Amino acid sequence: MSEAKVQSETVELIEVLHVEDESDFADLTATFLEREDDQFTVETATTADDGLERIDDRRPDCVVSDYNMPGMNGLEFLQTVRERYPDLPFILFTGKGSEAIASDAISAGVTDYLQKGSGTEQYELLANRIRNSVRARRRAQQVDRQRQLARLTEFAGNTGGWELDRKSGTVLLTAGSRRIIGRPDQAEIPLEEAIALFHPDDRVDIRHTLTRAFETGEELHNTWRLQPRDGDERLIEMTITPVVESGGRVTKLRGAGHDITDRKERRQELEKYETIIEALTDAVYVLDKEGRFTFVSDELVELVGYDRETILGSTPSLIKDEDGVKRAEHHLGRLLSSDGPQTVKFEVTIQPCDGASIACEDNMGVLPYEGDEFDGSVGTLRDITGCKERAWELERQNARLEEYASIVSHELRNPLMTAQGRLELAQADCDSPHLDEVGDAVDRCQALIDDLLALAQSGNAVGTAEPVTLSELAEECWQTTPSADATLAVETDQTISSDRSRLQQLFENLFRNAVNHGGGEVTVTVGEIADGFYVADDGAGIPDEERDNIFEAGYSTADDGTGFGLAIVKEIVEAHGWEIRVTDSESGGARFEITGVEVTD
Repeated sequence: MSEAKVQSETVELIEVLHVEDESDFADLTATFLEREDDQFTVETATTADDGLERIDDRRPDCVVSDYNMPGMNGLEFLQTVRERYPDLPFILFTGKGSEAIASDAISAGVTDYLQKGSGTEQYELLANRIRNSVRARRRAQQVDRQRQLARLTEFAGNTGGWELDRKSGTVLLTAGSRRIIGRPDQAEIPLEEAIALFHPDDRVDIRHTLTRAFETGEELHNTWRLQPRDGDERLIEMTITPVVESGGRVTKLRGAGHDITDRKERRQELEKYETIIEALTDAVYVLDKEGRFTFVSDELVELVGYDRETILGSTPSLIKDEDGVKRAEHHLGRLLSSDGPQTVKFEVTIQPCDGASIACEDNMGVLPYEGDEFDGSVGTLRDITGCKERAWELERQNARLEEYASIVSHELRNPLMTAQGRLELAQADCDSPHLDEVGDAVDRCQALIDDLLALAQSGNAVGTAEPVTLSELAEECWQTTPSADATLAVETDQTISSDRSRLQQLFENLFRNAVNHGGGEVTVTVGEIADGFYVADDGAGIPDEERDNIFEAGYSTADDGTGFGLAIVKEIVEAHGWEIRVTDSESGGARFEITGVEVTD
């Protein structure tokens, strides 16, 4: 194998433009070169003008040119090429040899000079000269690129640096830029390919900005959306600096791109939280890990009466009583425990700068942190003084109502008992249907007194919650329900947390309601649902148009009903913090679902 063939294995594809007015000789030269080295591809042009057009359209790796050509000769062609492409390898391959031509060619910047001759040795020599010229240029380009990258990296630092050459239209990329666009091995790309990496809506603005920088020499700034082939869209803040030659012409643009995606997202997140804080009517505070205020909202400053400078850097003992400080420390320990809650809510007493103490609800959580390094806490204070006063007033009203209800109940029961006794005596003396109706009226008055007293008491807060097994309590309540031939079916073994006596009232009223409206042979079912239980029957059901009214006090569709039973049920449900809804049972009867229940098993 010839030396040329061995060398060709290490040389990349070489594109040669041969400018020769004699087409037969041009074809012969192309044949010899491509046969000599299969990495050669040879194109021919018959005139220098045609050759210039080819070079402008697609720049070759090397130009081989004759000297004697019509119009522009080889030397003039060389001079024109040098003006446009100073480093393009150019070999003058001519049959007209003279020292004068050689000297002029060297002065014009010819890469090599070779006379035509007969025999294959001359083509082997030409091939070798072409290879050496291209190899030398590529080495020089590599060195120059490294120097450019070094200057560019120095200019851009660790950001996404790039340099756009105006003449070539190629963009040189630093390692930072290649990392951002996901092309670690591509140091240089065409301008249009670089622009295509950005969002379609930004591309026109990019071109306009680059044109403006070339024309005006201004340093420009803009922000565009980068869409690399691999990865999510990134927001790039770009600074473009023109490189101006001595004549004042901008030949290159250097850019430094900063990925500000995370910064913008953090800013947007911060703005969102600032908006939330501004919208809050509660007082907001932040404590550092030492327990000192680092942030307080305007509402907190207004609440406590101290100026902001006094509060910041102080501990909560400035505004909280001793018990409130201890309570906060206790709940902070809960928050920091491995199985603790995310937030806690508790009552504290705030001692303002001036004036009476303020009852507040403190809603506290810890700031996000990694590892074992606690970073502080955050919380809100809500003034609940008015709420507590209203609660106290409501408790007093409820106590008075219960007292009045008890008095009225007691005062009514005595004359009713007297009436009941006299009625029994009258029935023993004579038989009259009117007396039976009087007896029904007396019984209804007794039932009304019982329900009114229960309704007055049901508004109170529930007592101590305890585990209650639904099946046992339902069976117990059924025994006290006048049920005739009705049947109870218990389909749950749930244990829930509730006030047992109030839950007993609830079952008794729902059972009585089912029997009164469903008939003597009705089947009443107690079952469980996801977060509670239900009581259903297979009676006639409750029409849709009546369901909004059945929980109102005094509303009843039964002739002998008091209309207070379901109102009592609703009061008991709400006192527990539960919810109740009425729907159809599977058999078409009524089904009461109680949800929001704490199930303990």
